[in-house]
Amino acid sequence: MNKTIHMGVSGMNCASCVGRVERALAKIDGVVKAEVNLATEQATVEFDDADTKTADLTATVQAAGYTPQTRSGELRIEGMSCASCVGRVERALLKTPGVVKAEVNLATERALVEWLPSSLTETDIVKVVEGAGYGARFPSEETSTTEEQTGDPAEAALKRDLALALVLTIPLVIIAMAPMIVPQLHAFMTSLLAESNWSFLEGLLATPVLLFAGRRFFVTGWAELSHLSPGMNSLVMLGASAAYGYSTLALLIPERFPAGTAHVYFEAVGVIVTLILLGRLLEARARGRTSDAIRHLLALQPKMARVVRDGETVEIPAAEVRVDDRVLVRPGERIPVDGVLLDGESEIDTSMLTGEPLPKAVTAGDELVGGTVNGSGALTLRTTRTGADTTLAHIVRMVEEAQSGKPQIQLLADRIAAIFVPCVLGAAVLTFAIWMGFAPAPALGLAFVTAVSVLLIACPCAMGLATPTAIMVGTGRAASSGILFRKGTVMEGLAVADSIVFDKTGTLTVGRPVVTDLHAFDIDEDRALAMVAAAEAQSEHPIAHAIVNEAERRELTLPEAGSVRALSGMGIEAEIDGRMMHIGAARYMRHLGFNIESFSDTIGPLTRSGKTILFAVYDDQLIMLLAVADVLKPGAADAIAGLKDQGIEVTMLTGDQQATAEAMARQAGIDRVIAEVMPDQKAEEVKHLQKKGKRVAFVGDGINDAPALAQADVGIAIGTGTDIAIEAGDVILMSGELHGIAAAIAVSRATLRTIRLNLFWAYAYNVILIPVAAGALYPWLHLLLNPMLAAGAMSISSLFVVSNSLRLRRLPL
Repeated sequence: MNKTIHMGVSGMNCASCVGRVERALAKIDGVVKAEVNLATEQATVEFDDADTKTADLTATVQAAGYTPQTRSGELRIEGMSCASCVGRVERALLKTPGVVKAEVNLATERALVEWLPSSLTETDIVKVVEGAGYGARFPSEETSTTEEQTGDPAEAALKRDLALALVLTIPLVIIAMAPMIVPQLHAFMTSLLAESNWSFLEGLLATPVLLFAGRRFFVTGWAELSHLSPGMNSLVMLGASAAYGYSTLALLIPERFPAGTAHVYFEAVGVIVTLILLGRLLEARARGRTSDAIRHLLALQPKMARVVRDGETVEIPAAEVRVDDRVLVRPGERIPVDGVLLDGESEIDTSMLTGEPLPKAVTAGDELVGGTVNGSGALTLRTTRTGADTTLAHIVRMVEEAQSGKPQIQLLADRIAAIFVPCVLGAAVLTFAIWMGFAPAPALGLAFVTAVSVLLIACPCAMGLATPTAIMVGTGRAASSGILFRKGTVMEGLAVADSIVFDKTGTLTVGRPVVTDLHAFDIDEDRALAMVAAAEAQSEHPIAHAIVNEAERRELTLPEAGSVRALSGMGIEAEIDGRMMHIGAARYMRHLGFNIESFSDTIGPLTRSGKTILFAVYDDQLIMLLAVADVLKPGAADAIAGLKDQGIEVTMLTGDQQATAEAMARQAGIDRVIAEVMPDQKAEEVKHLQKKGKRVAFVGDGINDAPALAQADVGIAIGTGTDIAIEAGDVILMSGELHGIAAAIAVSRATLRTIRLNLFWAYAYNVILIPVAAGALYPWLHLLLNPMLAAGAMSISSLFVVSNSLRLRRLPL
């Protein structure tokens, strides 16, 4: 049966565009018909191949040079318990016509879904997940706020079920186990009630534990089996039901059982359900702690703001602030929205944004970011961004998206998990058959215990949690230090990067010229600098700004300069206190008739360092020599040294002349320099390194760095750079400090190590303990694993994985 989807396509402007899109879509295997309407910007595609995915259609449209209109949203999913559940939900979504992408995260119990709004609605997507046997909803802002205030309803339900299970299981275990521990109690209890009546009482206590407290296992487990995709809940349902059914039959018709096998295991039913509920509750709490980074970021957003409306100051919810509103911020308050400072001076604590502990001084005209903390001054700002457009909201979205990604190492785990539970079911059946065929009497009891233990000890949960919990904690730890990972999958690439390429200007350097050296001749240095700055104050040249800034830094009073005239290719002249001032490079000095060769001992080292040399002549006397350069950022050399100590090859890439580039590289401690590279060649240089087998990370900050950032295996953008560079980067250093690169690598490597250890534990646990549960040790040690211990071990396995991931929160950066 053919399927039809509708896809919005933007970027078309003529009949030729329509034909191009139609031809491209028609070439896809399985597409029967493709019709494109220019007026509505809609493509209608009919296809008959079950393997034709919506993602193939959108990718084809993009390759043709047009933009498919898609929508993305975060879907909250209830009822998942293991990696098999994740795979089941993803498969259900991806096989739905109109769904472009679906990534399900067990740790957050959420799915990032991209779909074609022309073909599907949010309600349609929810129904797909519900059809797979799970609860689903798109959380609104109101429901998120309610849950933040009242707590997770799923966790509350777990607490309720666990409380019921504990109240009934404790007396159940006492009745069943106490006579074995204290033999004298057996005679006392049988004097009160017949042994069969005590067994009947055990059944009465176990029934509500299984059917009410353990109801979730039946609801989800049956849905899993009905879709032929058994998972964790299926194993618990089958194991507990088998123990309950066996015990019930042994109690009601013991004469039908072989001699010595009519035992009841009601206490095992109660303990199994109780232990697994306890494990899930502890796991839910631990998993909740992995999301602390998101909660802390959300908590930074003030709920209320004071704005000026109609000449009056009113306090309103921050969500109601509009662009261009004037917002008042008192000392010590958090800034509610992004804006530009209109009035006031203060120091702003930006540690939430950059990870830097020192506050930043701000004056009128500076940009302010919502969520940062005002210092001691009262501020008035003009709102520039609100709500979902603020920097803080953007950071939250980036962290959420990073925590939802799947690195390559997890894809293998998902494939194994997809067949794991069916293999466990087969192992349980095989175990039962072998014990029935070869075990000594009573074979039925032994076969039953071992088969149930196999079902209960298997733990696909640990496989599903191994990667997402580590990614969540790792990206959250990085975010708290001002390092934002756009995708969690980037961590895997950065962890194995062996070559880092730096852009020079604005990345290794401060990105603007500054005065580095001053030499005054027969005059006070500050007085000479003040006169030079007075002449340069009317120039827009970057070097002129550097000189004026140095005078301002020294708090010098500038004299009045008149008759200022720029001399093309030479320098500048001005009249100060009735005498002429001339400022320029060596060529200008020679033009004026000055011999500067006598200063070669001073000029030589400065020139070799890549600095620009200027001279100042006042009243026909040479009064000052200045050196100006774009200097290294503080700590840049230490950051490079740290990377080289880790065995990483460091390269500097720049459009500057070779001599200037090599001088800067020497200061930074970089051995390999590629200079005189045009902006469009930077990506080619990165590609050249990749062809040599290098795994390349590129660090840049400008518009011309965007292609190289995109080409590199990992693009690291400086957060103080342009928006285009930040958008192209995979990792953003919000502070702009280069030591963040080593920190990003450290957290990536630690996260990857944690993932590997988690996966090793998940596999080793199952490989070792499933045979033990099947009775592999019985021939030598006469040891069989009790189903209650098997259920406990399964819960501990998941807790180990989550707890191991939580260690990343203490990673020093």
